[in-house]
Amino acid sequence: MCRWLAYSGSPLLLDAVLYRPEHSLINQSLYARMGVESTNGDGFGVGWYSADGSGDGTPAVFKDTAPAWNNRNLRELAGHVRSPLFFAHVRASTGSAIQQTNCHPFRHGRWLWMHNGAIADFHRLQRDLCMAVDPALFPCIEGSTDSEVMFYLAVTYGLDQDVPGAVARMVGLVERVGKEHGVSDPLQMTVAVSDGERLWAFRYASEGKSRSLFYSSAAETVRHLHPELPFLGEVSDATRLVVSEPLGDLPGVWNELPEASYAVIPATPGVDYLPFVPEP
Repeated sequence: MCRWLAYSGSPLLLDAVLYRPEHSLINQSLYARMGVESTNGDGFGVGWYSADGSGDGTPAVFKDTAPAWNNRNLRELAGHVRSPLFFAHVRASTGSAIQQTNCHPFRHGRWLWMHNGAIADFHRLQRDLCMAVDPALFPCIEGSTDSEVMFYLAVTYGLDQDVPGAVARMVGLVERVGKEHGVSDPLQMTVAVSDGERLWAFRYASEGKSRSLFYSSAAETVRHLHPELPFLGEVSDATRLVVSEPLGDLPGVWNELPEASYAVIPATPGVDYLPFVPEP
C-alpha cells in the first residue's frame, strides 16, 4: 500500500515533518513498520497551500516517480517551503503504472486528496465506477488509479458542499458496485482531503480491518508532556498531524483513529473524531 501524512496548523517548513522526526515519512518510504510493504518506493508527492494566501487559494503539487528517500529536489524544496497545511505521500503501487499522474496527492481546484488502500478487483469495477463520475469532471482524470477515481466520485457527489457526506456516498457506490460484481469486501481506505482551510481524515474498510491511521494530540497537551521539544513553542494549540504511522515513539503524542471514523481539523473542542457510515 502506501504511507502518508497531513499537517495543519502554524506555518512550518515541510522539512520539519518530512525529514527531521525519528521515524519521518522519508524514513517510512524505506522502513515502514505498519504497512503491507516495508518499502514505498514507487513515487511520491507533496501538496501544499501557501502561507501568505497567494496562488488564488489553490494548492501547489510536486510529484515524481523516483523514490522519496533519494530525491534531491524534494529535499531542496522541503527546506524552503513553509506552509500551514500540506500533504505528503509515498507510494507502493497495487498494480497501476508507476507514472507521475498516478502519484498522490491529487488536485482539483482548491481540493487535495490522497489515499492509502485499494478497491479490490478494480479492473472489474472500473468501468461502472467511471461511468458514475460527472461527465464534466471525467476529462480531469489523468491517471489509472482507483484512488483518483474515488476522488472524482467524491467531487461528483458534492465534496464542495458536504465532505463527509460526499465521501460516504462515494464509499456506498464502490461497495454496491463491488457486490454487484461478486466482490464481497471491495474497499480498503485511509483518505485525507482538504480545501485549504480544513482537513478531513477518514479510516474505513468494507471488511472492518482498515490500514493504520493516527492523529496527534493537541499541541498544548504535547507541550505539557514533552517540554524538552523546542519546536512546539513555534506552533499553535490547533496544530495537528494525521499520519499512517507515528513519526516517533514519544508517549502521549499519537492516538489511533478508530475503525469506521473520521476526524476534522481544526477540531471541535472535545471532539477528536466522529463515526463514518457509508451511504447507499
